[in-house]
Amino acid sequence: MPNTEVIATVMPSTIRRYSGLAVLALLGGILVYIALATPPSSLFLRVLMLGIGGLVLWAAELMRRATLHGVVLTRDELRTTNGRVLARVEDMTGVVRGSFSLKPSNGFSVLTKTSQQKAWAPGIWWRFGKRVGVGGVTAASQAKYMSEILAAMLAEKENNHQ
Repeated sequence: MPNTEVIATVMPSTIRRYSGLAVLALLGGILVYIALATPPSSLFLRVLMLGIGGLVLWAAELMRRATLHGVVLTRDELRTTNGRVLARVEDMTGVVRGSFSLKPSNGFSVLTKTSQQKAWAPGIWWRFGKRVGVGGVTAASQAKYMSEILAAMLAEKENNHQ
């Protein structure tokens, strides 16, 4: 029977979330405005600016939707608050938290035995290859706590297998 008791939770920080959304929306809006109000002489540059502005606004919408949810850790899995499994604990091999490591801002990454399907929730988590990153616009204290608990769980699992 799966253990669904939540051990740790990482949620988006309200200030970081709104700051990130504001920056993306402002950048996208400025690019679209410049392309329409004071267009470059080249049609290619105008279309390019409109395209990039649209992509940035689309990324802002993706981030808005993604940051409605957080990440939770149970004894069995790392998953989102809406139920999407990011990685199973039995598949994890380590936690990376160093300053210069490949991880999200204010977060950590988890190494897995098997490659995972690529996925990304801007500002919250990403997953590619044998690595899952948690962090971004999240509260650093929550991510640090979750990474320490997860590292302890993995160490306990390793000691039990020896």
